[in-house]
Parts: sequence; structure tokens; C-alpha cells
Amino acid sequence: MAQIEIGIIMGSQSDWPTMKEAADILDELGVPYECKIVSAHRTPDRLWDYGKTAVDRGLKAIIAGAGGAAHLPGMMASKTRVPVIGVPVQTKALSGVDSLYSILQMPRGFPVATMAIGAAGAKNAGLMAAAILANGDPALAQRLDDWRAALSASIADEPVRD
Repeated sequence: MAQIEIGIIMGSQSDWPTMKEAADILDELGVPYECKIVSAHRTPDRLWDYGKTAVDRGLKAIIAGAGGAAHLPGMMASKTRVPVIGVPVQTKALSGVDSLYSILQMPRGFPVATMAIGAAGAKNAGLMAAAILANGDPALAQRLDDWRAALSASIADEPVRD
């Protein structure tokens, strides 16, 4: 079995429909990953343990999705040197803008690569994590290049006219 090098974490089960997009793209690219619910507020000990053990467990990137106050990505970045990719989950109250600002506004010294709000951001987070790994994995680099080429090829040269 391949070494797990990507962690996908989220604050609650309700974040899964968004974070599944990151998992789906990693599946498509053949990148193994783990998924965990790690709430910054409700399971802080779990967050601390996950961050403190990430390097020793071989993680190379962590995708962290959170809605509302969205502390999970930043708190994870404070506990590990593993790159953290934040995904703002769309919320009912403020449509995810609150989450986006929470993830973007990290203090100096604790960077979080922040994606767009919602499913598109989660998909891009998966692609970003794969790109990080591809720097040291020529086979994955080729799969990622092929995926991008197929995406480009799927775009029509001209619009369909009715």
C-alpha cells in the first residue's frame, strides 16, 4: 500500500460534501490520502495531535476545510511545518465570505494557502496538494500534466450557436 502523504481534514461531517471534491480529484490522480474530522473548537486535542504528528507520519500537505469562524486551517498551520491548504466552506449566514476572511487573515509566520469558497476551492486544493507531491514524483507529475491537458482539450474553440 502506498504511503499516505495528503491529509484532508474538516471541522465537521457537514463539511464533507465540499471536501469530497478534494478527495475526488486525488482519487482521479491516483494519490492516496486520509480523511479526518478535526474540529478546532470541539476537538482541540485531536487537532494538536494531528498537527504534531503530521511530519513523522509522512504527510506532505494538509487540506483543511472549515466554515464559519474557520479556525481549523490556521490552527493546523500553527502546529506543523507541513503546508496547509485552506478551503473556506460555504455557510448559510454569510455564504462563506466569513470563512474566507478567517482563513486569509493569518498572522506573519503561519501561512495558509487559501482556495476559493466551496466546491471549486476544494477541487483546486486537491490539485494544489497533488502539485506539491508532483515536485518529487515524476509519475504523478505526468498524471497531473495529462489531467491538465485533457481539461484544456475539453474546451471548445468556438461557442455552440443555437
